Amino acid sequence: MQVVIETAQGAALEAGALLLDGFGQAKSVRYKGEIDPVTQFDLASEKLIVQRISTAFPDHFILAEESGETGVASTHVWYIDPLDGTVNFAHGFPIFCVSIAYEARRPDGAEIMAGVVFDPVRDEMFRAVRGQGAFLNDSPLAVTDRTDLGRALVATGFPYSIRQKPDPVLSRFRRMCLAAQGVRRPGAAALDLAWLAAGRLDGFWEEELHPWDTAAGILIVEEAGGRVSDFRGRPFRPDLKEILATNGHLHYTMSRILCEDPPNREEEALFGGGNLDEKNPDQ
Repeated sequence: MQVVIETAQGAALEAGALLLDGFGQAKSVRYKGEIDPVTQFDLASEKLIVQRISTAFPDHFILAEESGETGVASTHVWYIDPLDGTVNFAHGFPIFCVSIAYEARRPDGAEIMAGVVFDPVRDEMFRAVRGQGAFLNDSPLAVTDRTDLGRALVATGFPYSIRQKPDPVLSRFRRMCLAAQGVRRPGAAALDLAWLAAGRLDGFWEEELHPWDTAAGILIVEEAGGRVSDFRGRPFRPDLKEILATNGHLHYTMSRILCEDPPNREEEALFGGGNLDEKNPDQ
């Protein structure tokens, strides 16, 4: 696993340097959707990362945001977001990152085993290997211990389909704004997850994401002591379209706000034992 994480970090550093050199120069922009841009730097960063991983692990399968699939089916899978926060990058707004994750697939299931999120603007490398903790550069990470959502800072993002389906997204956003101390919308999901792991945020939710958006970040959060699920508390997988990540203490409260309706008995069990005050300290 050491070679895996070193390869991921090296590729992320190189790609981050490329992005930083091009920051403010994103002139070639095309659109995958109405408001979903791709710049020449997304493509150049992805090409670099895919080349580095393919050279180091020629028998591994790669799923990248822009180019799609590389390689043949394998039990070794990489998820690559070469530029998370493309809208920010294209506008010269300095919140964007590179996200790379490695997944091992076995007969009994798949697990993200290593992940990195690199913020080239701040020169911050968030990384994790399963079972070995999470780190920012060389410093260990830990989520906050905050239990009161009314004193918590949380983050979210809006899907590119918001113009077509605004009501559910904005309804959740409104409810959370009324419950939390503050809600932020930075615009790069992988960084939101990394910042949660670093204790800069207490919770994060978003919908209509892809595996390359979340794969590295969820491992970093979990290795920092946080919790990741879907909105109803069910176990999260990178292929799910909605994500709730918290420091663990706020998970029940945020889940209920996002879902609006009461949990059923099976869903209550997902939050484990303990008393209701621990699950929902705001009540």
